[in-house]
Amino acid sequence: KVTHLSCFTDPNQIYPWQTEPTDKLDFRHHNYKEMRKLMKSVHETCPDITHIYTIGKSYTGLKLYVMEISDNPGKHELGEPEFRYVAGMHGNEVLGRELLLSLMQYICQEYKRGDQRIVRLVKETRIHLLPSMNPDGYEMAFKKGSELAGWALGRYSYEGIDMNHNFADLNSVMWTAIELETDRSKLINHYFPIPEQYTTEETRAVISWMQNIPFVLGANLHGGELVVTYPYDMTRDWAPREHTPTPDESFFRWLAVVYASTNQGPNCSDDHGFSLLSGMNDFSYLHTNCFEVTVELSCDKYPHASELPIEWENNRESLLTYMEQVHRGIKGVVRDKDTGAGIADAIIKVDDIDHHIRSVADGDYWRLLNPGEYRVTATAEGYLPSSPAELQGNVPLLHINTQRRSCNLNYRSTVSKNGEHE
Repeated sequence: KVTHLSCFTDPNQIYPWQTEPTDKLDFRHHNYKEMRKLMKSVHETCPDITHIYTIGKSYTGLKLYVMEISDNPGKHELGEPEFRYVAGMHGNEVLGRELLLSLMQYICQEYKRGDQRIVRLVKETRIHLLPSMNPDGYEMAFKKGSELAGWALGRYSYEGIDMNHNFADLNSVMWTAIELETDRSKLINHYFPIPEQYTTEETRAVISWMQNIPFVLGANLHGGELVVTYPYDMTRDWAPREHTPTPDESFFRWLAVVYASTNQGPNCSDDHGFSLLSGMNDFSYLHTNCFEVTVELSCDKYPHASELPIEWENNRESLLTYMEQVHRGIKGVVRDKDTGAGIADAIIKVDDIDHHIRSVADGDYWRLLNPGEYRVTATAEGYLPSSPAELQGNVPLLHINTQRRSCNLNYRSTVSKNGEHE
């Protein structure tokens, strides 16, 4: 699905030239070494809320650096959702890279100033920013510059592979499972083997990252259009404009509108003009708990450095508001009623939404939902299923306690006043 931010036929209308941004950020294009230097500078300025780590290397050996931002960097905190932004999958689509470098600077500066919104975001969310998924491609485009890089130079990996079509095709597996009436929750989510021989070094690194960190929400930043796309990107019968919604269509639509409506100058309309095989959005939705959209940020894949301040102004509020959506829905911990220990890999089911998520290592879970009326249950191997919890309106916290199976056990379930569901 696509929500257009719009592109104008007259290039002079693309950028609403206005007062220069007041944010004191490093607005320029950064090559690999300059990107590392800037990230190090941000960490040195805000060492208490930042952590730099790598998830792997590119084909030529360049590291894929991630900036983590959290009030307790370096570890997962019980109940705190994990968020990610990924940029630079296509190395010549450079605006996302620069926006994420600006975003990490901005969050650091505003946190030190005590901005309440930023402080709350940092304290309640573990944020991961991967500014360059394809550093090999970026270096090729950077050497030519914005005027000479062209439409394709640097788009692909060093091996000539398009990473946007390099993830396992779980859509076909899912649709086959539907036809065969197979239990899709065990076939796909966290269980389906990934054929590594078909993927680039960079793609394998990102897949491993997606599997190791319990991301809840993310976005993949591209360029070349002004549009937001969301699953399913691949249509079932390959018809370009076929409507192929996920069970979470209404929430994905909300995410697209959130980014588009807070972006300065966009127009929104629906138009599904392509079918994307083996994309990251669909893979993330079908293989992990993470909901993800793709944001095409600019009609120009490699805008001139002079345009970066205005692009930051256009996208700053969108980037922040989108991150805040990671807290929309319900969250809690699935625990053993007798021991109080968290139960990993419990399946969280919402009636009438045929897509389940799972609790993570400590038993915590996050289920993205729009406000409304829902019936939620949890099941785990070796445990009795929880009785359904009836939710109305916006109930953000729902802890679930369940008991091990016993042939002599009479099981009852209640909801306590503090949000505990037993």
